[in-house]
Amino acid sequence: MSDLTIAVCCSSNMNRSMEAHQFLSKRGFNVKSYGSGNQVKLPGQAPDKPNIYDFNTTYEEMYRDLLRKDSNFYTQNGLLHMLDRNLRIKEKPQRFQGCNDKFDIVITCEERVFDQVVEDLESRSKDGTASHVLNINILDNQEEATLGAIDICQLCTRLQDADDLDDEIDEIIHEFELESKREILHTIYFYSD
Repeated sequence: MSDLTIAVCCSSNMNRSMEAHQFLSKRGFNVKSYGSGNQVKLPGQAPDKPNIYDFNTTYEEMYRDLLRKDSNFYTQNGLLHMLDRNLRIKEKPQRFQGCNDKFDIVITCEERVFDQVVEDLESRSKDGTASHVLNINILDNQEEATLGAIDICQLCTRLQDADDLDDEIDEIIHEFELESKREILHTIYFYSD
């Protein structure tokens, strides 16, 4: 088990963050996942009619709801498979803004989520405990979520292997950006006691 505590965040805690959560936990990382949006949104049968749930709705309840609405459609578009994966990892989506845990690393999957996470962290009081908040843009589809999870795992492995994370992180990020061809946003936040 890694000593680093890691949070992975996307908007709804459904696809990108959960794929990375599963990938990292299978490789021994101490990881949790979150969403930063106000609601959980899943694609519906029309672009202007998403399925919207509260963060207190369990993955099992969402699964049953979509199964009832149109099992063929939601099987073909992969949502039932995704929800089945999610409920094997944890009971329900969690909102980052409702979490009081402290993390060494917080990785977001899109710039808007990065901004929401940083805004939430800045509203909390501070002390000397550092957390590195990083963003890797990942498109919100299953293929990109899988590729993104691999990249997140590679980055976390490098961060874990650092002798002095605070000292080495800029160089690690720079090397990772060159190799992965992904741009990474990075800021440091100091938690409160």
